[in-house]
Amino acid sequence: MGRRVPAVSRALDILELFLEGDGTLSAPEITRRLQLPRTTVHELVTTLAARSYLVPVAEQPGRYRLGVRTYQLGSRYAEQLDLAAEGQQVARAVAETCGETVHVAVLEDADVIYIAKVDSTHAVRMVSAAGRRLPAHCTAVGKMLLASLTPEELDERLPEGELPAMTPNSLTSPAELRGALDDIREAGVATERQESNADVCCVAAPVRDRAGQVVAALSVSVPMIRWSEERQRELTELALRGAGQLSERLGHHARA
Repeated sequence: MGRRVPAVSRALDILELFLEGDGTLSAPEITRRLQLPRTTVHELVTTLAARSYLVPVAEQPGRYRLGVRTYQLGSRYAEQLDLAAEGQQVARAVAETCGETVHVAVLEDADVIYIAKVDSTHAVRMVSAAGRRLPAHCTAVGKMLLASLTPEELDERLPEGELPAMTPNSLTSPAELRGALDDIREAGVATERQESNADVCCVAAPVRDRAGQVVAALSVSVPMIRWSEERQRELTELALRGAGQLSERLGHHARA
C-alpha cells in the first residue's frame, strides 16, 4: 500500500466536520477543532471552495457549508447501492461474530421479505431462505419495520379483525400489537419469542437510509436451546451494531 498523503487527510477531516451540528463552520472553528495551523486551514478551505466542495454561507459572512460537489458524489454513491448486496455483506460479518443466523428484511404491505441471509454455523439452526415472505407482526424484523410507520400507514397495512397466527405465541390482537410497537419505538430494538417459529427467538434493529428513514431491519435468530437473557443482550448489541453499519453503507449519518 502507498503512504497516506497528510494534506488529503486534513482536507477530508475538514469535510467530515460538516456532518455535525448545523452544517456550517468558520475557518477559526475548523482550526480550533482540528488543532491545525491557521494558514493550513485557510489554504485547504480556499481549495475546497474553489472546487465547489465548500461554499460560503451568503447570510453568514465567514462561514461555509458543503457545496454541490459533495452532493454529486453522494448521489453517485447512492445510485450504485444495492441494499440486498450491502445487506448480505453486513449479515455475513455479524454471523461470523456470533455464529447465528442473520437476516436483512424489508416491508411489503403487511409482510416482510428476507432479502439477505447468512446461516448459523451450528448444527441446530433456523431454516429459512432469502426471498421468503412472512407476516410482519410475527417476526422481530417485521415488528421493527411496522414500528417505523405512522399510525395512518399502520392502519392501511394491517388487516381488519384478528391477525393471523404462526404459533401459539403470535400476536393476534391489533391492540396488543400496537402496544408492542410502542415499546419497540421506545427501545429502538424488537424481540420475537417463538412467534414465527416455536423453536426460535430473534432480535432485530432498524436500518436507515441517508434521509434517516427506516428502509430495512437486520435480525439475529437463535434456537431456544441457545437463548438466555445474557445471550439476548449480546445479540441485541450485535444487531444494533450491524444495522448501524448497514445504515452507514446506505449513507445514514447518526447524530451524536
